[in-house]
Amino acid sequence: MRILAILGITILAITTLSGLSFVACDSNNETPVSDVVDEPQQTEEQLITPEQEEELVITIGNLTDVTGPASNAMSVIDMALDDLVRYYNANNIIPSVRLKVIQYDGQMDPSKSIPGYQWLKERGADLIYTAVPSVALTLETPVNDEEMIMFAMAPAKAAIEPPGYVFCTGPLADHEVLTLLKWIAENDWDYQTDGPAKIGGASWDDPRSRAAIDAMEQYAEVHPDQFEFVGGYFTNFAFTWGPEVEALKDCDYLYPPGIMSTFVKEYRDAGHTAKFIGAGAHFSFLNMIDEAGLWDEIDGMLVAAPTSYWNEEDEMITLTKQLLNEYHPDEAEKIMRMGWTYISMSSLYTTLDIIARAAESTGPENFDSQALFEAASSYSLTVEGVPRYSYNETKRYPNNYYGIYEAQSAQEDLLRIDPELRYHVTEP
Repeated sequence: MRILAILGITILAITTLSGLSFVACDSNNETPVSDVVDEPQQTEEQLITPEQEEELVITIGNLTDVTGPASNAMSVIDMALDDLVRYYNANNIIPSVRLKVIQYDGQMDPSKSIPGYQWLKERGADLIYTAVPSVALTLETPVNDEEMIMFAMAPAKAAIEPPGYVFCTGPLADHEVLTLLKWIAENDWDYQTDGPAKIGGASWDDPRSRAAIDAMEQYAEVHPDQFEFVGGYFTNFAFTWGPEVEALKDCDYLYPPGIMSTFVKEYRDAGHTAKFIGAGAHFSFLNMIDEAGLWDEIDGMLVAAPTSYWNEEDEMITLTKQLLNEYHPDEAEKIMRMGWTYISMSSLYTTLDIIARAAESTGPENFDSQALFEAASSYSLTVEGVPRYSYNETKRYPNNYYGIYEAQSAQEDLLRIDPELRYHVTEP
């Protein structure tokens, strides 16, 4: 891992860099947008040389949410992207190449995805990145027609099947659930003695939650000796859960909404005892559990996640912690208590590593969308001896292994409870 090979050197020379810089661009009465180009503070070692003047600029167009309903979480993901780009540039990870990020504020509004895509292209984007779930499906046809690579953190599965120019960078909700249910049947619930565990879920009606709860139902149908599906309940972004709490009162395991604090409190206040289960996304809002004082209520919650957590040590999380503390020392503790949000850097790393491999294989002067597509379609990355991430000609999701975590109220933290990574389960 080329970027991690220089980790020891950079730790010895930590330099605090400036925060994110947002410059509004609204020259044509369009939706307000941001053009973000984060670079290291200039030092004597970073002065421009004639050779550097000839370097290729590869522009990442980030279609994000700066001012809409998901802006709090997106701002941290955007921060992780900008920090990693800054690190790549400062350390010359891709020789003769400088990475640049430009940003469009789509405000979580699907109608702004196509205008945002056009805006980014007009300003030189060589590829598109988005963490907004709806964007990939909206843009699937144009990016495939125009052969523009899109890396999407949380796309609907329909955007990557059949395989095209959209590459998922995060976990698929059904894989998380299927992997976790298999682990529960083998390690947490004695179905041979106690019969099938009752499972169900409730959430807002969004594609990711539907995929997760549908996977629960499918797994129970295939394994009726292990699980009985009680039901899946969806609302249009309500904030009270009385009917859903009542319907799921007899569950042994329960998948709650992504922002789960209100549901958890109502469920426990009603006296119900199901063990909560979920995914890393549930702990991207960990600070809300802190603020609501709900650690006792979620004690024992089980989570499947593809990336290591803050309290672990491996190459990827070490780099993530280094950059967070180096670039945002005053905010680091607060961001870590948000949970997995900034750890999205692990998936961003694969995106930048693919860019690096494409530039290396063709030479920077020949870098183009086809070179990037070929590098992505044959990509694999091993972390700590485990082939954690890969794509191929038909596989458009990266994560091959998941860790199993438990929420523990005594520590008010998530802890890995199985030392072995679990190979991802894709079918019930």
